[in-house]
Amino acid sequence: MIFGDCKFTGKFIFTAFVFLLRFATAYSAELPESALKNTIELSNRSPDSAFLILKRLYHEALNRNDKKTIGICLKQMGEICYAQGHLAQSLDYHQQAYRVFIQLGDKRLLADNFNDMGIVYYQNRDIKSSCKQYDLALHLYKDHNDKVGLGDTYGNIGHLFEKEQRYDSAFYYQRKALTAYTHVNHKQGMAKIYENLGSIFEDLVRYDSARYYFDRSLQLYKAVNNQLSSIEVINNIGDVLRKTGDYEQGLQYSKNALRMSLGMKNEYQQASAYRDIAKSYHLLGQKDSAFYYLELSRKHLLNIYSDQNNRQMSFLQIIYDTDKKNDEIAKLENGHKINTIIGISAAIVILLLVILGLLTISGQRLKLRENIAIAEKNAQLNIAQQEQLELKSKELTTHTLQVIQHNHFLESMRSKIEEMLKEEKRDQKKQLQQLVKQISQNINQDQQWKDFTTMFEQLHQSFFDNLKAQCEDLTVNDMRLIALLKMNMPSKDMAAIFGISQDSLRVARYRLRKKLNINQGDNLSAFIQTI
Repeated sequence: MIFGDCKFTGKFIFTAFVFLLRFATAYSAELPESALKNTIELSNRSPDSAFLILKRLYHEALNRNDKKTIGICLKQMGEICYAQGHLAQSLDYHQQAYRVFIQLGDKRLLADNFNDMGIVYYQNRDIKSSCKQYDLALHLYKDHNDKVGLGDTYGNIGHLFEKEQRYDSAFYYQRKALTAYTHVNHKQGMAKIYENLGSIFEDLVRYDSARYYFDRSLQLYKAVNNQLSSIEVINNIGDVLRKTGDYEQGLQYSKNALRMSLGMKNEYQQASAYRDIAKSYHLLGQKDSAFYYLELSRKHLLNIYSDQNNRQMSFLQIIYDTDKKNDEIAKLENGHKINTIIGISAAIVILLLVILGLLTISGQRLKLRENIAIAEKNAQLNIAQQEQLELKSKELTTHTLQVIQHNHFLESMRSKIEEMLKEEKRDQKKQLQQLVKQISQNINQDQQWKDFTTMFEQLHQSFFDNLKAQCEDLTVNDMRLIALLKMNMPSKDMAAIFGISQDSLRVARYRLRKKLNINQGDNLSAFIQTI
């Protein structure tokens, strides 16, 4: 029985070796440089396929000790993970790429990687680390006089300051970015900066200047045939027209954006266009049309959130499967080397040592089978847990979105009815007052919060226990605010859920910081993520 097991082991390892040899030969003709260029384009259409190709190229480069290809693969895998919303995994790949580029001394790749890491840190609300990465990138780009790299980094820094409402600094860096792009006539970059400048002027309620820069941006995007960015700028122009009272023309721009997004089959832009069209009809007093387009926007957003969750779970499964397969291949290769050494030794030693070696191999095979069985059970358990987590996350996201849409709509209707009440029409005043009271009672229903809390506690089982252990004086509203911060929800959406202004929300955040004894300068959201 022992000799039969060993014969089977040798046959299995030999078959696996032949398979791996054919796999390597099939792809050896494809140069890493051309393959890496193809993955950049492929990642926009099919990130899953691009990631699998990068994984394969990465392991081939490891076998060749091709450090440059190793680093580029890691960097591109980080970019794909970022695009899929997996910030922690993205940062890990970029940090691995950083260590490789440091060994190579390739400053251009190092600068690009710093820029990518700055974006990841910014999305993770770590502004200090983000600025540090941008500064490192700027230093390297200046050494190489890389105008495009400088423009990219200046633009990122300007965007950061805009979101921090530090508009003087935002203007300064956006204009430096524009100078860099203009020096090399980089139209795509110039278009983006014009769009950023228009956004800043819109924030400052300087709509004439905003319209001027949006028009210049749109002209350049059309010149480079960037339809997606063109749609976004057209939407921005529609917003400016609505804010300046030109509702009809604003509606036409929004409808134009809708036609383009339908042509591109871009559901996110369709949802945005439907929402803007609803705004225009609302301002024009056409409430039925406004409600119709708002409902279309809501349905598209629900589809988007659902699709995003499905894609993210599928992508995580691919990462898990590829890592598992690579581990199994490595085990098979190691097993083949061990069997080869034993075979050579068996040819020159006595029969007793041969028998002893075969017994050893048999024991290793049995242990390997047990390990594989345990690994498969763990994998099945992980898959079940991931599916349950996906379901709870999807339910929580859908519920939160419904609360936001619900409160936005009710708030809009309440404001309109209150305006009608001021007109002092006695025959309808009593009925309208009753309707306003009912709508007010319908905003932020306790049952909605109970449902939200139940789903949140299922998704983050020990979160509230850990929180109460640190601070026992938290109110119900404090716990609700902390839950929304844990979900990284934007401030305007949190304000909509609570039915308060953003100024009131800032006061609530300030009081919460004091209760949690968070030092000045520390980030509240980052602190909550650590609990």
